[in-house]
Order: sequence, then structure tokens, then C-alpha cells
Amino acid sequence: MNILFVCTGNTCRSPMAEALLKNKLQEGEVRSAGIFAGKGEPLAENSALVLREVDLHLDHKTSPVDSEVLGWADLVLTMTDRHKQTLALQYPDHQEKFYTLKEYVLIEEEQWTHLKNLYSAFEEKRLSIIHEYQDKVDEHELEQKLFEELEEEIQEIEQLEKELPDLNISDPFGGNLTVYRNTRDELEEYIDRLVKKIHGGE
Repeated sequence: MNILFVCTGNTCRSPMAEALLKNKLQEGEVRSAGIFAGKGEPLAENSALVLREVDLHLDHKTSPVDSEVLGWADLVLTMTDRHKQTLALQYPDHQEKFYTLKEYVLIEEEQWTHLKNLYSAFEEKRLSIIHEYQDKVDEHELEQKLFEELEEEIQEIEQLEKELPDLNISDPFGGNLTVYRNTRDELEEYIDRLVKKIHGGE
């Protein structure tokens, strides 16, 4: 399995995740990239320091996300839901590969499928209401009608979303060593879960 980690600039979170997973997973390949990354920049100094504390070294140069690396990847794990949304908008042909790291290891497939189905049904009903009423009522009345007709669906989606964990890895950029250390440890916790999932929950 080819796994790609994605963050913003590819200097902190995604390369730390890459180094941690490479150390724990013998099979497959692991890379990292950034949505707004330059090309060939070094790893952030504090990222390198906190990796060295756990005897890890990554010979890293930043790399921007592009179609080529997304084509290479079997699985794309982002650091935040915003990274995931940005990728889905820019590269819709690959969106079945996109997950946040936490989402991929924490959320049961049935729970995630249920939420996606709710979103899909909500959008279908919303478009149907707009189509039915847009020529019959003014904009304010249409908004009111949408709210009334979709209130139950909105409540169901909100309730399910409340039960989901925070899906973002904290950004250490600009922080001190302690902040970077905390992000490294947070990443390690979820990468341990990732390795377990890859190995079939062993």
C-alpha cells in the first residue's frame, strides 16, 4: 500500500507522520506532501529535533501535492478536515482516497457510511424543495420553507456529528519544542492505530 500524508506546508506534521510510519511499517511506501508547499525546502528545525528525540531521522525536502503523487497513492491521509476538503475540491477524481488520519483510524465504516448517506439524502431533498418552490415564493419564503422541511434531517446530522471525535491533528507551526513534541506524540498515537488497522486489527 502506498500511503501519502498531507498537511499545509509539508514542513511539520506530514513529514513527522511519514517518519513515524516508516519506522513502524515494513511493507509499502510512505510519502508526504503539502497543499501549499514549496519545492525542496527543509524539514522544520523543531520537527527534526523532536524526531531525533525518538531516534528518528528523515532526509526530507518539501513537495507540493499534485496529480502525479495522488495517482501514486492508494491512501491519502490529511492532518485536518480542511486539508481533506481542499483536496476533494481540487482533485475530485481521487476523492475516494481522502481521509483525515483520525477519521481513518477512529470512525467505524458503518458510522461514516451512515453520515455520508444522510448528507446525500439531505442534498437531494434540498434540491427537490428548491425545484418545487423557487418559482412560487420569494427568496425569504423559500429559505423558511427549506428550514421547515429539512429541520428533522438537520437535527439528525448535527446529532451524529456531535458523536464524532475531533478529526484534526494540532498544528505546531511557530510553536516551541514542547508544542512540536505534543504534536509528535499525538501523531504517534494515531499512527500506532493506523498500523494496527493495516495489519487487520492484530
